[in-house]
Amino acid sequence: MSTITATRGPSLIPVKDGLWRVTGRSGAVLGHIERRADARGERFAARRIVQAARSIDLGEFWRIDDAADCFR
Repeated sequence: MSTITATRGPSLIPVKDGLWRVTGRSGAVLGHIERRADARGERFAARRIVQAARSIDLGEFWRIDDAADCFR
């Protein structure tokens, strides 16, 4: 597994198969992206961490890049 870094924006660090931790430039954890099966193909669900034990759903996307854009 390798880290995915957008040209500008967050880094995606693999946690396990189908789950990435999203970190900002400072290394702070911003949230997670999870790959989910859909009848029409793979979807990527983005969740932002708002407190240590709380997160909010940002949406589901067809491309992991689109899910990562939520954290810019």
